[in-house]
Amino acid sequence: SGRALDLAGARVDLQPRSSGQQGVAPGRNPGRDSAVRVVRGVDPALHRHGRAQLEAEAASGVGLAANQIGVDRSVFVYDCPDEDNVRHQGVVCNPVLLELPNDQRQLEDDQEGCLSDKGQYADLARPDFAVVTGQDQHGQPVRVEGTGLLARCLQHETDHLNGTLYIDRLTAKARKKVLAAWRAEHQDA
Repeated sequence: SGRALDLAGARVDLQPRSSGQQGVAPGRNPGRDSAVRVVRGVDPALHRHGRAQLEAEAASGVGLAANQIGVDRSVFVYDCPDEDNVRHQGVVCNPVLLELPNDQRQLEDDQEGCLSDKGQYADLARPDFAVVTGQDQHGQPVRVEGTGLLARCLQHETDHLNGTLYIDRLTAKARKKVLAAWRAEHQDA
């Protein structure tokens, strides 16, 4: 199910914390509820059976942080286009979002949602250009620059690993609206 990331034969497998915890769990705060551990070198925990789950969940969106599926590692996958509709895909371990000078960023107000609360979206202003550094799945240094949706994805997934959800960045009124819509949608579940 879903699409698999083609990472030139490299595997980034993630071991979920418990076999009972499957999929993105709407309603909890995955980015806030679970601390993440730094990935050091080629982490053996990144080479087990959880890769399929991470990629299958990511196929529903444009990116996914490991802690959204209960994996306590600082890693995310992405598969999304930039502002020129060029597709980018990969893995970033231990991501650091670089603070860019004001003259290199403009805020872009666009709809944002999250696999943790599928179906809920809100306008959120984010810089239209982002740079993330970290390591790839082999432990090699990586720098990912993005514009448009890719910039938004890099910021969103790094936020998850730092314990911030997109709703935390909304105005109080917008956050209340998203949470009320989510509760109404899930009250019978």
